[in-house]
Amino acid sequence: MARKAEKPKPRPLSRKVAIRQPRKTLVILCEGQRTEPVYLGALKLQPEVKDVAAVDLRIEAQHGEPAYLVESAIEARVKSADEEGEVDEFWCVFDVEWPQNHPRLLDAVKEATENGIRLAISNPCFELWLILHFRDHHSWLDNADARRLRRHLDGATGKDLEPAKYMRNIHQAVARAASLHKRHLRDGLKFPENNPSSGMHLLIESTGARWRGRA
Repeated sequence: MARKAEKPKPRPLSRKVAIRQPRKTLVILCEGQRTEPVYLGALKLQPEVKDVAAVDLRIEAQHGEPAYLVESAIEARVKSADEEGEVDEFWCVFDVEWPQNHPRLLDAVKEATENGIRLAISNPCFELWLILHFRDHHSWLDNADARRLRRHLDGATGKDLEPAKYMRNIHQAVARAASLHKRHLRDGLKFPENNPSSGMHLLIESTGARWRGRA
């Protein structure tokens, strides 16, 4: 005897509520007064970032020295802990500078490491990170060379920055910076001899954002 077809079970009327991942808060202190703040300000407005991380951008530019920046980050971290703040990570964004490095550079890195401060260091300068949005670069650069090449690639004048030119290529810059890092490890080049390099890819990855590339 043929079996009767079973009636389909009614679907529940209630919808599943999407569970939103908790936002991650990063406090970023940078030495630059123009280029870095404009770039980071645009970064935190990107859908890939603003839906994942709360990026609190603070700018410390007194003398532009990494040591001062790190000390400020440590003070902010201690204050946040005392106030039971919800800051997940404190970051310092600064340059190495060539031909003459920043004073107390190695001390700043050591102090940051010992106090839980994350670092995104560009060597020789932030312009190297910007260059990586357009192309690979493997040869040694000083500050002047990096700035000339960056202006050649994006047509900028001085330190002016058009964020839209960069935001669509972040995924490429991250991959290129990570590749440089692996190359220096393989070649045994340690900081600050790891020119060219940029730790900005570590900061980008820490936001939890995932870029698939844009047209």
